[in-house]
Amino acid sequence: MISPKFFYDTLASYGIDFYAGVPDSLLKNLCAYITDHADAAHNIIAANEGGAMGLAAGHYLATNQIPVVYMQNSGEGNIINPLASLTDPDVYNIPVLLVIGWRGKPGVHDEPQHVKQGKVTTGLLNVMGIDYIVLSKEEDKAEAQIKKAVAFMQATKQCYAIVIEKDTFDAYTLQNVEKNDLTMSREEAIQTVAAALGEKDCIVSTTGMISRELFEYRTAMNEGHERDFLTVGSMGHASQIALGIALAKQDRKVWCFDGDGASIMHMGSMAIVANKAPKNYVHVVFNNGAHDSVGGQPTVGLKIDFPAIAKAVGYKQIFSVDNKDDLQKQLSNLEDGPVFLEVKVKKGNRKDLGRPTTTPIQNKEALMEFLCK
Repeated sequence: MISPKFFYDTLASYGIDFYAGVPDSLLKNLCAYITDHADAAHNIIAANEGGAMGLAAGHYLATNQIPVVYMQNSGEGNIINPLASLTDPDVYNIPVLLVIGWRGKPGVHDEPQHVKQGKVTTGLLNVMGIDYIVLSKEEDKAEAQIKKAVAFMQATKQCYAIVIEKDTFDAYTLQNVEKNDLTMSREEAIQTVAAALGEKDCIVSTTGMISRELFEYRTAMNEGHERDFLTVGSMGHASQIALGIALAKQDRKVWCFDGDGASIMHMGSMAIVANKAPKNYVHVVFNNGAHDSVGGQPTVGLKIDFPAIAKAVGYKQIFSVDNKDDLQKQLSNLEDGPVFLEVKVKKGNRKDLGRPTTTPIQNKEALMEFLCK
């Protein structure tokens, strides 16, 4: 394996010191090192990967220095538009170094939401005309690869990708941890909300820990999972899946269990929910100010006013709570929606937290059968 410091310092030797992106579990040690060693103007955790490309392009225009955009390979979909219509040689010809975590690499076991993306990771780069290398786990070879990448970008002004396999970077523990004094865990909050649901209600839960904790709650209560759609991929889109169900099934209350990072990623979706004004819609954002599923990198979740945003776009009822008593009180006061409920929770999760034991297809079919009843 190679050290995050080696990678960071090697790029710095070429004047590359600006980073933007969305954290990834395969890059968590590198992202942690960057967070600890780059100032706030040189490491921006973006709302989504497309936004990171915009930040990178702006940095290049202002400085003539090559920027870095880091992401999980699932984020390739979010960068296709700016790759094709902004940085491409046929448009503005702007060089950006893409650092991409290769989840679901063929032959490496991974969660189902990563399988397809793993298969097409390099294919998408090929289609977009992006040259790339898979980073070596030996520092001398990696150094030569980085030198080649930089030379290519300097000569052509084109983007270049470094694809990162599992276990490429040595361990590094984030030192610059943002702390809060919140006491309620996300898992406790999820259990509290789920326990308040009616028999016909259903939940669409976002990717990562929220879906995992909801699944384990159902199991612990000896309940089935047919009322829950676990959005194991498609980060940021759970609220629109829930909206689609709510509009089609107006006799049922539909709950979206969202995260702060996911909500921020496609925040414009809140305006669509509010505009369609489904009375049977409850949008719950469990806000801990962190991308908990990929190493705890910070979001701006606890630095912005979610309720004010919800009010501005037109949600009918809006609440914000940070303890169980207030959460239970507000759950008993819900009226016609769309309702927005922010639940502020502390960072972290159980170390023994499991993963769903049903397949996505089984999850889909069970939910669809439940919704037909």
